[in-house]
Amino acid sequence: MAAMDIADFQQLQTQVLWAAFAVAVVFGFIAQRTHFCTMGAISDIVNMSDWTRMRMWGMAVGVAMVGFYGMAWLGWIDGGKSIYTAGRIIWLSALTGGAVFGFGMVLASGCGSKTLVRIGAGSLKSLVVFFVMGLAAFATLRGVFAVARVNSVDKIAFEIPAGGAVPSWIASGLGLDPALTGLLLALLVGGALVLWALLGTDFRNANNLLGGLGIGLAVVAMWWVSGHLGFVPEHPETLDAVYLASNSGRMESLTFTAPMAYTLDWLIFFSDTSKLLTFGVVTVVGVVVGSFVCTLMERNFRWEGFRSTQDTALHIVGGACMGIGGVTALGCTVGQGLSGLSTLSLLSAIAVTGIVLGAVGGFRFQMWLLDRE
Repeated sequence: MAAMDIADFQQLQTQVLWAAFAVAVVFGFIAQRTHFCTMGAISDIVNMSDWTRMRMWGMAVGVAMVGFYGMAWLGWIDGGKSIYTAGRIIWLSALTGGAVFGFGMVLASGCGSKTLVRIGAGSLKSLVVFFVMGLAAFATLRGVFAVARVNSVDKIAFEIPAGGAVPSWIASGLGLDPALTGLLLALLVGGALVLWALLGTDFRNANNLLGGLGIGLAVVAMWWVSGHLGFVPEHPETLDAVYLASNSGRMESLTFTAPMAYTLDWLIFFSDTSKLLTFGVVTVVGVVVGSFVCTLMERNFRWEGFRSTQDTALHIVGGACMGIGGVTALGCTVGQGLSGLSTLSLLSAIAVTGIVLGAVGGFRFQMWLLDRE
């Protein structure tokens, strides 16, 4: 890519933000239309032994894997330039943070992405969860909880010199081409997930296929927007390579815990010229807009409030748990579960394990509350 001046740089950054917003709108629309929900998928299994929504989730992960490593093999993106593929594996943070997040999403009636989707559909409950989750996430990123996080669970880690993605270990150990190894492993694992989803007789309908394929492609599209369209090898002023509009300074895809904190920060300090609109902020807004458009088209928009004091308290606690846990685990059910797993990251697998365990604990806690009543 030829060197660009600052005007071209700023114009490209605007294009990246609009592209990210557009993909997030599509994600929100599909999630609302198909009832795509990780917590709902786990709940269906635990309470009804129904794996249909989990098959949708599995297909989305499989499609995202193949898309991610397909683009890496084509040279469109650098598969090693994301937080999920870093060589330092903070396994205790991922496991405990994931468990806290999973427990919280049950209390809050859905994960971060579902919270945004429900806001677009008229849920005032989810709006409260959004503010609590964003505040707790910010405190865990830079505030009081950040100090506790850095001085405790973040210290327990191990290093993998080849990087945190499974294909990189195999390629390094056997002296293979990393891009080709990643593509072959993604085709094997991702293809198996897609096949498993399609083998479910109850799964094969237009709505479920839209959810699995559409959500997976949305994750892939975000990787392309951030890692290809938004990659500038040489900043016109610093001469450094840069991923435009990125909060992490790396290639990003869909994730919603830290971006909720960045959204609140941007809204509160809007007049501060140093607070720039970023990838995460526009995706948060985009999901709400996409869900809202879907509810208008389907004519099922309705306001929803809390049923009782206990309902309010549970959602507030759940939002706080998701904010703290999501940042500690470096991602949510979409961040670690879809975007992270698409990179075949060990850290993401650990975080998702924690989320599932936490969610099961949350369901048992809910049953205990019902038994008390």
